[in-house]
Amino acid sequence: MKYKIFAIALLFMPFFGMSQEKHEQEFRIKKSQFPDAALEQIEQYLGDAKRIRFYQELDSTKKSYEAKFKKGRLHYSVEFNETGKLEDVEFIIKERDIPEDSWNAILEHLQENYPKFRIKKIQQQYPLADREPKKTLHEAFQNLILPYINYELVFSAKKDKGFQTYEALFNSEGTLINIRKSSPLSYDHVLYP
Repeated sequence: MKYKIFAIALLFMPFFGMSQEKHEQEFRIKKSQFPDAALEQIEQYLGDAKRIRFYQELDSTKKSYEAKFKKGRLHYSVEFNETGKLEDVEFIIKERDIPEDSWNAILEHLQENYPKFRIKKIQQQYPLADREPKKTLHEAFQNLILPYINYELVFSAKKDKGFQTYEALFNSEGTLINIRKSSPLSYDHVLYP
C-alpha cells in the first residue's frame, strides 16, 4: 500500500513543479538607480523611444530590473538581473501576430485545461539563454520570428468560486513550457494624498 501511494505521488510531481505561484512587486525607480551595465546595453534603443520607465521587480525568488518603453508601435519590456545581465526582451502583441499553428496549439491547451478563460495580455519573448546579449537585443528590436522565441500569456480562468490569474509560457511551436498562478500586484508602495 505504501508503495502505491508513493508511486502515485511520483506521477503528480511534475504538475506541482509546473504550476507555481508568482508573487511579484514592481517599484518604479529613477534612471540613476538602474544598473549601469544594463543601461549601457539598451541606450542605443532608447533614442527615439517614448514613455521610458525604469522598475525594480521583486518576486518570491529573485530581484530584477526592468526598462519599459514604447518604440514605434510596440510596448517593450527589457529585463535584467541584479548585476545588469540581460534576461529577456518582451513586447506586447496580439493573437494575430502569432503563427497560426502555434496559436492553435496554445488555444488547444487552454481550452482543454481551462474551459472558461480570458486572455489579458500576450507578449513575444526573446530569452537570452546561450545567446549573446547584443544579438538577442538586435533580433528582438527587429521583431524577428525565430525558433527560440516564446509567447507569454497572462490570462484569468474560472476556478471554484471565482477567477484565478495565471501566467503561462509557451515555446514558438505553442507547447507549454511552464505555468504559474499570478497574484495581483501589491500597491502598498503607492501613496495617496
